[in-house]
Amino acid sequence: MNINPQDQMMEEMELQESLAQIEHKILVLSGKGGVGKSTVASNLAMSLALDGKKVGLLDIDLHGPSIPKIFGLDGKYLQQEDGKILPLEVGNLKIVSVGFMLQHQDDAVIWRGPLKYSVIKQFIKDVKWGALDYLIVDSPPGTGDEPLSIAQLIKDADGAIVVTTPQNVALADVRKSITFCHKLNLPVIGVIENMSGFVCPHCGERVDIFKVGGGEKMASEMNVNFLGRIPIDPNIVEATDEGKSFIYYYSKTETAKSFLEVIKKIEDFIEKNSNAKPKQDALKKDDKQNTKEAKDVRVLRIGMPTSGGKLNAHFGRSDELTIYDLKLPEKSIVNKDIVKMPPHEEGSFPNFVKQNNVNLLIVGGIGPKAIEILEQNGVDVLKGVSEDDPESIIRLYIDGKLKDSDNDCDHGKGNCH
Repeated sequence: MNINPQDQMMEEMELQESLAQIEHKILVLSGKGGVGKSTVASNLAMSLALDGKKVGLLDIDLHGPSIPKIFGLDGKYLQQEDGKILPLEVGNLKIVSVGFMLQHQDDAVIWRGPLKYSVIKQFIKDVKWGALDYLIVDSPPGTGDEPLSIAQLIKDADGAIVVTTPQNVALADVRKSITFCHKLNLPVIGVIENMSGFVCPHCGERVDIFKVGGGEKMASEMNVNFLGRIPIDPNIVEATDEGKSFIYYYSKTETAKSFLEVIKKIEDFIEKNSNAKPKQDALKKDDKQNTKEAKDVRVLRIGMPTSGGKLNAHFGRSDELTIYDLKLPEKSIVNKDIVKMPPHEEGSFPNFVKQNNVNLLIVGGIGPKAIEILEQNGVDVLKGVSEDDPESIIRLYIDGKLKDSDNDCDHGKGNCH
Protein backbone atom coordinates (compact mmCIF):
# COMPACT_ATOMS: atom_id res chain seq x y z
CA MET A 1 0.00 0.00 0.00
CA ASN A 2 1.39 3.42 -0.98
CA ILE A 3 1.10 6.09 1.69
CA ASN A 4 2.09 9.72 1.79
CA PRO A 5 4.51 9.98 4.73
CA GLN A 6 4.47 13.78 4.61
CA ASP A 7 0.71 13.79 5.15
CA GLN A 8 1.21 11.32 8.00
CA MET A 9 3.70 13.63 9.66
CA MET A 10 1.46 16.66 9.32
CA GLU A 11 -1.43 14.69 10.83
CA GLU A 12 0.77 13.65 13.74
CA MET A 13 1.74 17.24 14.38
CA GLU A 14 -1.89 18.38 14.29
CA LEU A 15 -2.68 15.62 16.78
CA GLN A 16 0.10 16.72 19.12
CA GLU A 17 -0.94 20.38 18.81
CA SER A 18 -4.45 19.44 19.90
CA LEU A 19 -3.17 17.35 22.81
CA ALA A 20 -0.76 20.10 23.88
CA GLN A 21 -3.75 22.25 24.85
CA ILE A 22 -4.99 19.60 27.30
CA GLU A 23 -3.23 19.58 30.65
CA HIS A 24 -4.39 16.23 32.04
CA LYS A 25 -5.61 13.11 30.23
CA ILE A 26 -7.28 10.24 32.09
CA LEU A 27 -8.42 6.93 30.59
CA VAL A 28 -11.24 4.98 32.25
CA LEU A 29 -10.81 1.26 31.60
CA SER A 30 -12.19 -2.10 32.61
CA GLY A 31 -11.61 -5.62 31.42
CA LYS A 32 -15.25 -6.42 32.14
CA GLY A 33 -18.48 -4.99 30.75
CA GLY A 34 -21.34 -3.89 32.96
CA VAL A 35 -19.21 -2.64 35.86
CA GLY A 36 -20.37 0.98 35.60
CA LYS A 37 -17.37 2.37 33.75
CA SER A 38 -19.38 5.01 31.87
CA THR A 39 -21.08 6.01 35.13
CA VAL A 40 -17.68 6.55 36.71
CA ALA A 41 -16.33 8.47 33.69
CA SER A 42 -19.39 10.74 33.41
CA ASN A 43 -19.54 11.54 37.14
CA LEU A 44 -15.79 12.18 37.27
CA ALA A 45 -16.05 14.57 34.31
CA MET A 46 -19.13 16.37 35.67
CA SER A 47 -17.66 16.71 39.17
CA LEU A 48 -14.52 18.33 37.78
CA ALA A 49 -16.61 20.64 35.58
CA LEU A 50 -18.80 21.65 38.55
CA ASP A 51 -15.56 22.49 40.38
CA GLY A 52 -14.82 25.10 37.72
CA LYS A 53 -12.42 23.03 35.61
CA LYS A 54 -12.57 23.01 31.80
CA VAL A 55 -13.26 19.38 30.99
CA GLY A 56 -13.64 17.22 27.90
CA LEU A 57 -15.35 13.81 27.90
CA LEU A 58 -14.47 11.55 24.98
CA ASP A 59 -16.61 8.43 24.55
CA ILE A 60 -14.73 5.83 22.47
CA ASP A 61 -17.10 2.96 23.24
CA LEU A 62 -17.86 2.80 19.54
CA HIS A 63 -20.22 -0.19 19.64
CA GLY A 64 -22.16 0.75 22.76
CA PRO A 65 -21.91 4.48 23.50
CA SER A 66 -23.64 5.30 26.80
CA ILE A 67 -22.55 8.90 27.31
CA PRO A 68 -25.27 10.54 25.14
CA LYS A 69 -27.97 8.81 27.19
CA ILE A 70 -26.35 9.62 30.52
CA PHE A 71 -26.36 13.35 29.70
CA GLY A 72 -29.78 13.43 28.03
CA LEU A 73 -28.22 14.19 24.64
CA ASP A 74 -29.85 11.41 22.58
CA GLY A 75 -30.74 12.68 19.13
CA LYS A 76 -28.10 15.42 19.17
CA TYR A 77 -25.52 15.60 16.38
CA LEU A 78 -21.99 16.92 16.03
CA GLN A 79 -21.59 20.09 13.96
CA GLN A 80 -18.56 21.55 12.18
CA GLU A 81 -17.00 25.01 12.13
CA ASP A 82 -13.96 26.03 10.07
CA GLY A 83 -13.13 22.40 9.34
CA LYS A 84 -13.25 21.41 13.02
CA ILE A 85 -15.79 19.22 14.83
CA LEU A 86 -17.65 21.07 17.58
CA PRO A 87 -18.24 19.04 20.74
CA LEU A 88 -21.58 19.26 22.51
CA GLU A 89 -21.40 21.32 25.67
CA VAL A 90 -22.96 21.02 29.12
CA GLY A 91 -21.65 23.97 31.12
CA ASN A 92 -17.84 23.63 31.36
CA LEU A 93 -18.04 20.11 29.95
CA LYS A 94 -17.41 19.34 26.28
CA ILE A 95 -18.59 15.94 25.05
CA VAL A 96 -17.85 13.88 21.95
CA SER A 97 -19.28 10.42 21.21
CA VAL A 98 -19.88 8.28 18.16
CA GLY A 99 -23.48 8.29 19.38
CA PHE A 100 -23.71 11.87 18.09
CA MET A 101 -22.90 10.60 14.58
CA LEU A 102 -25.58 7.91 14.27
CA GLN A 103 -28.62 8.73 12.17
CA HIS A 104 -30.72 6.40 14.32
CA GLN A 105 -29.91 5.42 17.90
CA ASP A 106 -30.51 1.73 17.08
CA ASP A 107 -27.95 1.74 14.24
CA ALA A 108 -25.13 -0.77 14.71
CA VAL A 109 -21.53 0.35 14.25
CA ILE A 110 -19.74 -2.38 12.28
CA TRP A 111 -16.11 -1.29 11.99
CA ARG A 112 -12.80 -3.12 11.92
CA GLY A 113 -9.63 -2.09 13.75
CA PRO A 114 -8.05 0.36 11.24
CA LEU A 115 -11.27 2.35 10.90
CA LYS A 116 -11.70 2.46 14.67
CA TYR A 117 -8.19 3.84 15.05
CA SER A 118 -8.88 6.47 12.38
CA VAL A 119 -12.12 7.62 14.03
CA ILE A 120 -10.57 7.83 17.50
CA LYS A 121 -7.64 9.80 16.09
CA GLN A 122 -10.10 12.16 14.39
CA PHE A 123 -11.94 12.64 17.69
CA ILE A 124 -8.74 14.09 19.13
CA LYS A 125 -7.12 15.81 16.17
CA ASP A 126 -10.16 17.29 14.42
CA VAL A 127 -12.32 18.23 17.42
CA LYS A 128 -12.25 21.82 18.63
CA TRP A 129 -11.47 20.92 22.24
CA GLY A 130 -9.59 24.13 22.93
CA ALA A 131 -7.70 24.55 26.21
CA LEU A 132 -8.81 21.93 28.75
CA ASP A 133 -7.79 21.16 32.29
CA TYR A 134 -8.91 17.54 31.91
CA LEU A 135 -9.83 15.12 29.14
CA ILE A 136 -11.64 12.02 30.44
CA VAL A 137 -11.79 9.08 28.01
CA ASP A 138 -14.54 6.49 28.46
CA SER A 139 -13.29 3.24 26.88
CA PRO A 140 -15.19 0.05 26.05
CA PRO A 141 -14.53 -3.08 28.10
CA GLY A 142 -11.57 -5.29 27.31
CA THR A 143 -8.08 -4.68 25.94
CA GLY A 144 -8.90 -4.55 22.23
CA ASP A 145 -8.69 -1.99 19.44
CA GLU A 146 -10.20 1.03 21.18
CA PRO A 147 -8.18 1.00 24.43
CA LEU A 148 -5.01 0.17 22.50
CA SER A 149 -5.64 2.96 20.00
CA ILE A 150 -6.25 5.65 22.62
CA ALA A 151 -3.24 4.55 24.71
CA GLN A 152 -1.00 4.80 21.64
CA LEU A 153 -2.45 8.13 20.51
CA ILE A 154 -2.24 9.82 23.94
CA LYS A 155 1.34 8.97 24.85
CA ASP A 156 1.54 11.42 27.76
CA ALA A 157 -1.66 10.37 29.53
CA ASP A 158 -1.61 10.91 33.29
CA GLY A 159 -2.86 7.36 33.66
CA ALA A 160 -5.80 5.00 33.74
CA ILE A 161 -8.59 4.46 36.25
CA VAL A 162 -9.59 0.79 36.33
CA VAL A 163 -13.19 0.03 37.32
CA THR A 164 -14.34 -3.29 38.74
CA THR A 165 -17.10 -4.81 40.83
CA PRO A 166 -16.29 -6.92 43.90
CA GLN A 167 -17.12 -10.40 42.60
CA ASN A 168 -14.44 -12.75 41.29
CA VAL A 169 -15.92 -13.10 37.80
CA ALA A 170 -15.26 -9.38 37.21
CA LEU A 171 -11.90 -9.25 39.00
CA ALA A 172 -10.41 -11.96 36.77
CA ASP A 173 -11.00 -9.84 33.66
CA VAL A 174 -10.10 -6.53 35.29
CA ARG A 175 -6.65 -7.85 36.21
CA LYS A 176 -5.96 -8.01 32.48
CA SER A 177 -6.61 -4.26 32.19
CA ILE A 178 -3.90 -3.58 34.75
CA THR A 179 -1.49 -5.88 32.89
CA PHE A 180 -2.47 -4.05 29.69
CA CYS A 181 -1.49 -0.73 31.27
CA HIS A 182 1.84 -2.09 32.48
CA LYS A 183 2.73 -3.43 29.02
CA LEU A 184 1.98 -0.04 27.44
CA ASN A 185 3.81 1.93 30.17
CA LEU A 186 0.50 3.60 31.04
CA PRO A 187 0.40 4.59 34.73
CA VAL A 188 -2.44 3.11 36.76
CA ILE A 189 -3.99 5.90 38.81
CA GLY A 190 -5.92 3.34 40.78
CA VAL A 191 -8.77 0.85 41.06
CA ILE A 192 -12.39 1.75 41.85
CA GLU A 193 -14.64 -0.93 43.33
CA ASN A 194 -18.05 -0.02 41.93
CA MET A 195 -21.41 -1.49 43.03
CA SER A 196 -19.76 -2.21 46.37
CA GLY A 197 -22.67 -2.88 48.65
CA PHE A 198 -26.04 -1.18 48.94
CA VAL A 199 -26.83 1.46 51.56
CA CYS A 200 -30.55 1.64 52.34
CA PRO A 201 -31.70 5.27 51.89
CA HIS A 202 -34.29 4.83 54.64
CA CYS A 203 -32.50 3.07 57.52
CA GLY A 204 -28.85 3.41 56.44
CA GLU A 205 -28.20 -0.34 56.70
CA ARG A 206 -25.55 -1.67 54.34
CA VAL A 207 -26.06 -4.91 52.38
CA ASP A 208 -23.17 -6.42 50.40
CA ILE A 209 -25.07 -7.69 47.37
CA PHE A 210 -21.99 -8.51 45.26
CA LYS A 211 -19.62 -9.20 48.18
CA VAL A 212 -17.16 -6.47 49.13
CA GLY A 213 -13.42 -5.86 49.17
CA GLY A 214 -12.48 -7.78 46.04
CA GLY A 215 -11.26 -4.68 44.22
CA GLU A 216 -9.17 -3.54 47.16
CA LYS A 217 -7.58 -6.96 47.55
CA MET A 218 -6.79 -7.14 43.83
CA ALA A 219 -5.24 -3.64 43.88
CA SER A 220 -3.03 -4.68 46.79
CA GLU A 221 -1.96 -7.90 45.06
CA MET A 222 -1.10 -6.05 41.85
CA ASN A 223 0.62 -3.20 43.70
CA VAL A 224 -1.61 -0.37 42.45
CA ASN A 225 -3.60 2.28 44.31
CA PHE A 226 -7.07 1.54 45.62
CA LEU A 227 -9.24 4.63 45.14
CA GLY A 228 -12.34 3.56 47.02
CA ARG A 229 -15.75 1.89 46.92
CA ILE A 230 -18.91 3.21 45.25
CA PRO A 231 -22.15 1.73 46.68
CA ILE A 232 -25.11 0.74 44.52
CA ASP A 233 -27.73 3.48 44.38
CA PRO A 234 -31.10 3.26 42.56
CA ASN A 235 -30.85 7.02 42.01
CA ILE A 236 -28.05 6.38 39.49
CA VAL A 237 -30.48 4.38 37.36
CA GLU A 238 -33.13 7.09 37.66
CA ALA A 239 -30.64 9.87 36.84
CA THR A 240 -29.28 7.97 33.82
CA ASP A 241 -32.74 7.22 32.43
CA GLU A 242 -33.72 10.86 32.79
CA GLY A 243 -30.44 12.22 31.41
CA LYS A 244 -29.61 14.06 34.64
CA SER A 245 -26.25 14.36 36.36
CA PHE A 246 -26.25 12.05 39.39
CA ILE A 247 -23.35 13.82 41.10
CA TYR A 248 -25.28 17.13 40.88
CA TYR A 249 -28.90 16.15 41.58
CA TYR A 250 -28.11 13.56 44.25
CA SER A 251 -25.08 15.19 45.85
CA LYS A 252 -26.32 14.46 49.42
CA THR A 253 -26.43 10.67 49.00
CA GLU A 254 -23.79 8.32 50.39
CA THR A 255 -22.93 7.18 46.86
CA ALA A 256 -22.31 10.76 45.67
CA LYS A 257 -20.12 11.39 48.71
CA SER A 258 -18.16 8.23 47.88
CA PHE A 259 -17.68 9.50 44.33
CA LEU A 260 -16.28 12.78 45.64
CA GLU A 261 -13.84 11.00 47.93
CA VAL A 262 -12.59 8.92 45.01
CA ILE A 263 -12.27 11.99 42.78
CA LYS A 264 -10.23 13.77 45.47
CA LYS A 265 -7.77 10.84 45.49
CA ILE A 266 -7.53 10.99 41.68
CA GLU A 267 -6.75 14.72 41.76
CA ASP A 268 -4.16 14.16 44.51
CA PHE A 269 -2.46 11.44 42.43
CA ILE A 270 -2.30 13.66 39.36
CA GLU A 271 -1.04 16.68 41.30
CA LYS A 272 1.68 14.59 42.94
CA ASN A 273 2.83 13.06 39.66
CA SER A 274 2.61 16.34 37.73
CA ASN A 275 5.32 18.02 39.81
CA ALA A 276 8.00 16.33 37.71
CA LYS A 277 6.45 17.55 34.45
CA PRO A 278 6.88 20.99 32.80
CA LYS A 279 4.30 23.51 33.94
CA GLN A 280 1.59 23.44 31.28
CA ASP A 281 0.23 26.91 32.09
CA ALA A 282 3.54 28.47 31.16
CA LEU A 283 3.74 26.40 27.99
CA LYS A 284 0.20 27.38 26.98
CA LYS A 285 0.99 31.04 27.58
CA ASP A 286 4.07 30.82 25.38
CA ASP A 287 2.05 28.97 22.73
CA LYS A 288 -0.57 31.73 22.65
CA GLN A 289 2.08 34.43 22.33
CA ASN A 290 4.07 32.62 19.68
CA THR A 291 1.48 30.58 17.78
CA LYS A 292 2.56 31.72 14.35
CA GLU A 293 6.25 31.50 15.17
CA ALA A 294 5.84 28.01 16.62
CA LYS A 295 4.13 26.81 13.46
CA ASP A 296 6.89 28.32 11.34
CA VAL A 297 9.69 26.53 13.17
CA ARG A 298 8.17 23.07 13.44
CA VAL A 299 10.80 20.47 12.68
CA LEU A 300 10.42 16.99 11.24
CA ARG A 301 13.28 14.65 12.18
CA ILE A 302 13.94 11.95 9.59
CA GLY A 303 16.30 9.12 10.42
CA MET A 304 18.05 6.64 8.10
CA PRO A 305 20.14 3.63 9.19
CA THR A 306 23.44 3.98 7.34
CA SER A 307 26.85 2.36 7.06
CA GLY A 308 29.79 4.07 5.35
CA GLY A 309 27.58 6.98 4.39
CA LYS A 310 25.08 4.79 2.51
CA LEU A 311 21.63 3.52 3.46
CA ASN A 312 22.05 0.04 4.91
CA ALA A 313 19.63 -2.42 3.35
CA HIS A 314 19.10 -4.01 6.79
CA PHE A 315 18.04 -1.82 9.69
CA GLY A 316 19.58 -4.14 12.28
CA ARG A 317 23.01 -4.20 10.61
CA SER A 318 23.61 -0.46 10.35
CA ASP A 319 26.51 1.31 12.09
CA GLU A 320 25.03 4.78 12.36
CA LEU A 321 21.84 6.78 12.22
CA THR A 322 21.82 9.69 9.80
CA ILE A 323 19.29 12.32 10.85
CA TYR A 324 17.93 15.21 8.80
CA ASP A 325 15.91 18.03 10.38
CA LEU A 326 13.34 19.49 7.99
CA LYS A 327 11.75 22.84 8.76
CA LEU A 328 8.01 22.78 8.12
CA PRO A 329 5.92 23.64 6.27
CA GLU A 330 8.46 24.52 3.55
CA LYS A 331 10.37 21.21 4.04
CA SER A 332 13.81 22.81 3.92
CA ILE A 333 16.83 21.02 5.44
CA VAL A 334 18.08 22.90 8.51
CA ASN A 335 20.43 20.35 10.05
CA LYS A 336 22.12 16.98 9.51
CA ASP A 337 23.56 14.70 12.20
CA ILE A 338 25.25 11.32 12.14
CA VAL A 339 25.14 9.37 15.42
CA LYS A 340 26.72 6.01 16.13
CA MET A 341 24.33 3.11 16.71
CA PRO A 342 24.53 1.32 20.10
CA PRO A 343 25.78 -2.28 20.43
CA HIS A 344 23.25 -4.63 18.90
CA GLU A 345 20.72 -6.14 21.30
CA GLU A 346 17.15 -7.14 20.50
CA GLY A 347 14.95 -4.06 20.58
CA SER A 348 17.85 -1.65 21.13
CA PHE A 349 17.81 0.02 17.70
CA PRO A 350 14.11 1.04 17.72
CA ASN A 351 14.52 2.51 21.20
CA PHE A 352 17.64 4.35 20.08
CA VAL A 353 15.69 5.88 17.18
CA LYS A 354 13.02 7.13 19.58
CA GLN A 355 15.63 8.51 22.00
CA ASN A 356 16.95 10.67 19.18
CA ASN A 357 13.45 12.18 18.68
CA VAL A 358 13.09 10.80 15.17
CA ASN A 359 9.56 11.21 13.77
CA LEU A 360 10.02 9.21 10.57
CA LEU A 361 12.44 6.36 9.85
CA ILE A 362 13.31 5.65 6.20
CA VAL A 363 14.68 2.14 5.66
CA GLY A 364 15.38 -0.51 3.08
CA GLY A 365 14.56 -3.65 5.04
CA ILE A 366 13.16 -3.92 8.53
CA GLY A 367 11.46 -6.68 10.49
CA PRO A 368 7.82 -6.56 11.67
CA LYS A 369 8.85 -6.63 15.34
CA ALA A 370 10.99 -3.52 14.92
CA ILE A 371 8.16 -1.75 13.06
CA GLU A 372 5.76 -2.61 15.89
CA ILE A 373 8.12 -1.19 18.54
CA LEU A 374 8.75 1.97 16.51
CA GLU A 375 5.07 2.63 15.85
CA GLN A 376 4.25 2.09 19.53
CA ASN A 377 6.80 4.81 20.26
CA GLY A 378 5.21 7.19 17.76
CA VAL A 379 7.79 6.73 14.98
CA ASP A 380 6.41 6.24 11.47
CA VAL A 381 8.28 3.90 9.11
CA LEU A 382 8.75 4.21 5.35
CA LYS A 383 10.23 0.92 4.14
CA GLY A 384 11.41 -0.78 0.98
CA VAL A 385 13.62 2.11 -0.23
CA SER A 386 16.09 0.94 -2.91
CA GLU A 387 18.12 4.17 -3.26
CA ASP A 388 21.25 4.14 -1.06
CA ASP A 389 22.44 7.76 -1.09
CA PRO A 390 20.94 9.65 1.92
CA GLU A 391 21.06 13.01 0.16
CA SER A 392 19.16 11.64 -2.83
CA ILE A 393 16.65 9.92 -0.55
CA ILE A 394 15.89 13.07 1.38
CA ARG A 395 15.44 15.03 -1.86
CA LEU A 396 13.01 12.41 -3.17
CA TYR A 397 11.11 12.66 0.10
CA ILE A 398 10.94 16.47 -0.08
CA ASP A 399 9.67 16.22 -3.67
CA GLY A 400 6.99 13.72 -2.61
CA LYS A 401 8.46 10.99 -4.81
CA LEU A 402 9.44 8.53 -2.08
CA LYS A 403 6.82 5.84 -1.57
CA ASP A 404 6.35 3.08 0.97
CA SER A 405 6.75 -0.34 -0.69
CA ASP A 406 7.17 -4.01 0.16
CA ASN A 407 9.71 -4.82 2.85
CA ASP A 408 12.76 -6.44 1.27
CA CYS A 409 14.39 -7.47 4.57
CA ASP A 410 15.72 -11.05 4.39
CA HIS A 411 17.62 -10.91 7.67
CA GLY A 412 16.26 -13.82 9.67
CA LYS A 413 13.26 -14.01 7.32
CA GLY A 414 11.94 -10.61 8.23
CA ASN A 415 13.24 -10.46 11.81
CA CYS A 416 15.62 -7.59 11.15
CA HIS A 417 15.52 -5.58 14.38
